[in-house]
Amino acid sequence: MTDTTLSVVGIPAQHAAAPSAPTRAEPRPARQWELDALRLAAIAGVVAIHVFGLMIGKLVGSRGWWAAVVLDVGSTWVVPVFVMISGALVLSPRAHADGPVAFYRKRFVRILPALVVWHLVYLLVVRAAMRGQDLSWGTVTANLINAKTYTALYFLFLIAGLYVLAPVLAAFLGGGGRRRAYLLAAVAMVWTQGAYAVATLSGKLGQPHPLPLDAWNQWWPYVGLFLAGWALRKTVLSVPGMVVAFMLGTAAMAEAVWQFGHPTALGPLAAFVPVTRLGPVVAVAALCFFLVAVGVGARVTPSPRVTLVLKRLSDASFGVFLVHLLILEIGRLTIPAVAAASSFWVLLPTYVATLLVSFLVSLVAARIPYVRAVF
Repeated sequence: MTDTTLSVVGIPAQHAAAPSAPTRAEPRPARQWELDALRLAAIAGVVAIHVFGLMIGKLVGSRGWWAAVVLDVGSTWVVPVFVMISGALVLSPRAHADGPVAFYRKRFVRILPALVVWHLVYLLVVRAAMRGQDLSWGTVTANLINAKTYTALYFLFLIAGLYVLAPVLAAFLGGGGRRRAYLLAAVAMVWTQGAYAVATLSGKLGQPHPLPLDAWNQWWPYVGLFLAGWALRKTVLSVPGMVVAFMLGTAAMAEAVWQFGHPTALGPLAAFVPVTRLGPVVAVAALCFFLVAVGVGARVTPSPRVTLVLKRLSDASFGVFLVHLLILEIGRLTIPAVAAASSFWVLLPTYVATLLVSFLVSLVAARIPYVRAVF
């Protein structure tokens, strides 16, 4: 989501020759249109989480509440998918051809201005001016250290951390083919889930050992997904395999929605399959939907016009991520029914309007010198 340059090179010869790795029948273009489309679906999911999440604590158990839960909790797969898309692009050998210094210069010139400016926007404009919050230096410092300045801004620290690690990962992956990428991604994902399972178990045994995430370590639980994006970016399932993957991903998110609505149904087991963006159920769904998207991309070739539209909208998605919470806050302050968030039928048009206005702002900002540097 944070990388607007989506160049992806073809599979190196030694990768394509790996006997266990499915390959494409024909060479693919440098830019995979399906990743653009998947990114658009993911940003739509992010906006859904933040809009329909406003209703989660209200009218619990009502039909409107369940509809909000389906669109909120049912969209949590989009966060790991964004990380996978970034890994598919950032771990490309082309991205590291000029060495780590050039890589860091390109990536951090892109992300650092946005990180600084949007933290100031949400601190000074939203929290201080619009909400009237009294922000002391201590509060601001603590929020920055803990990556809790405002809702989703933690993602900027997360991606920055993965960027720091990317040259090391790319160098290790470079000589090992996709088999090595599969193995490393699997080990990292299992390690992450194991770490959280041990922390949960220790708490149940009376020795709490939480794994807090702050600005400096937001990245570590996502390394496996970051690697999986690179490993799976050219993995094409058969049509039956795609159907199974889609059904499995859908079932995983259905289970997450059901579990959220019935928090005591699984008893102690619920602690090991938490309904969070870092939980195993959400990770399974993200992997499945990513594979389905790649499979569709291998079989369908859109017209050049459609591809161009997808590219432009995909490039604008970073700006949508940054600005949509500001747009939503304006809606909450100006429309009492949105602030109340007690009706699904109020939040549904709010969602559509927030998404469309955010895209419009991002697309316009991309044409304005200097302003586009933070979009």
